[in-house]
Amino acid sequence: MEAKVSIVVVSFNTREKLRRCLACIEPEFELIVVDNASQDGSPAMVSEEFPSIKLILNSSNLGFGAANNLGCSVATGDLVLFLNSDAYADAGAIRTLAAVFDAPDVVGAGGMLLNPDRSLQQSTSNRLNLWSVFCEQTYLEKAFPNSRLFSPYWTSTRLAQSNQPSPTPQVMGASLMVRANDGMPIEVFDERYFLYCEDTDLCKRLESHGKLMYVPQATFIHDLGSSSSRDPTMGVIRYNRGKELYFRIHHGFLASWICFVFNRLGAALRLLAWAARLLFSGFRSVRAKLQVNAFWRVLTAKPKS
Repeated sequence: MEAKVSIVVVSFNTREKLRRCLACIEPEFELIVVDNASQDGSPAMVSEEFPSIKLILNSSNLGFGAANNLGCSVATGDLVLFLNSDAYADAGAIRTLAAVFDAPDVVGAGGMLLNPDRSLQQSTSNRLNLWSVFCEQTYLEKAFPNSRLFSPYWTSTRLAQSNQPSPTPQVMGASLMVRANDGMPIEVFDERYFLYCEDTDLCKRLESHGKLMYVPQATFIHDLGSSSSRDPTMGVIRYNRGKELYFRIHHGFLASWICFVFNRLGAALRLLAWAARLLFSGFRSVRAKLQVNAFWRVLTAKPKS
């Protein structure tokens, strides 16, 4: 019997993107929208244009993981797809993703993410470790983009070029499908994460139950960064805090502290680079001024308590 798929979409002030996301989903799937106190008319749009959708309205922004967990509480599927509101499924993508769960040892899967121009976006990665954070923060991963030594986390060239489902340690949370029992996934999001790295944490825990699969035939357009578009610097701060929390949970305080130091090292390097550019422009570069301010915020941001 074909598995029933429930789709949970978390919404926060992305009305037009949310409309497109919902319109791209075939009617055969159970669809749940959890709105994190949007002020842009998103809930009214869902109620008026998609009346069959289960809509949960939060009185405040609970964060990505907590909102997804709330959506699961009313889901009924054998599989749950966590889909970003700025991700748009190509025709048949959700069915293709669900098909890999015919193998009983598969517990999670993600599709190929594409940029709006349909160029390849990062869709899968290796395990997050301190070396990968160091390479990210010191520009080594950009200096040696094809090196497994210097970019072991975000670069997954072999899988990106694959045209067959392949095991992977992590798929991105923008289109993450998980095996479930009456809508409740075998692992839920850790609500200590507000935004960023909650998918890394979830995938790590899912691995203890079975295999994670990257499915390149299941394609999704992802308008990356919508959740942080109003304040990209806060997005960087939250990403850093997410990494630090991940290491504290899974590897202890010392690893978390080292990650904190690497993150601040990266902010300092970027701050110095943009300050030099500002100096050479005679303090006329508006972009350099903005970047200096941004990386000063990142450098001086307090760690998550």
